[in-house]
Amino acid sequence: MSAIIIDGAMAHYEALGRGRPVVFLHGWVGSWRYWINPMQVASTSFRAYALDLFGFGDTAHEVSKYSLESQAGLVNSFLEEMGIGKVALVGHGLGALVAFTFLKQYPKNVDRVMAINFPLNYEAVNARLRVPNMQDLTDLMSSRSPDAAAALLDAPKSDPQAVSASLAGLQASDLFASIRNLLTPCLFVYGESDPLIAPPQPDRSLPMHMRQINLENIGHFPMLDNPNQFNRLLTDFLTLPSGASPAELQMKEEWKRRVR
Repeated sequence: MSAIIIDGAMAHYEALGRGRPVVFLHGWVGSWRYWINPMQVASTSFRAYALDLFGFGDTAHEVSKYSLESQAGLVNSFLEEMGIGKVALVGHGLGALVAFTFLKQYPKNVDRVMAINFPLNYEAVNARLRVPNMQDLTDLMSSRSPDAAAALLDAPKSDPQAVSASLAGLQASDLFASIRNLLTPCLFVYGESDPLIAPPQPDRSLPMHMRQINLENIGHFPMLDNPNQFNRLLTDFLTLPSGASPAELQMKEEWKRRVR
């Protein structure tokens, strides 16, 4: 286990590979652990990091650090401690909220963002997540994929207060509007069968540097439900030239009907 001290608190991370940096940020149910397979795939060409956010996994559980701004501050301090400059961010659920909060605060430090099951607004969040019972959520998620139970071993460590604080931040702000015009390439990926976050309908008014792909028969964890499909999409996005629009991604047959 690798860890560093940030603002007097321990932050746990794991790292693989060499190359341009990519940071994976987990969601509300789990920890860095369910990124293991995508990290291994990315590590063939990139330096892949996965970071436990405050209140999750083996990073410190301190209520005062649970806001989206504090979580983004954790990412910034981590990058500074590791000597990482401009970075690609891959965020899932909560991790996507943190990634976009970081983008809003430090736009020059972000090369691109892949946001998985990012709630565009508070209304997109299922009531079971708004009043979180971590055992209930873990049972719900673990039953949906044969690999999920092992990947979500750290889910019971999640602090419900950290979940609630992030959703309060979502409710109090229009995060999507604040990052929409920053020109950072952003790929939005949604599982159409996600029980926690309602995927938005296609919106042809998205700017050219943003693209959404909805995946059929996929739930809250695309990286677990269909690893091959997810990893191919991840690799295609990460290997685009810096600044290139995700609209340039080559169409794949399995998601051809669900792209905007």
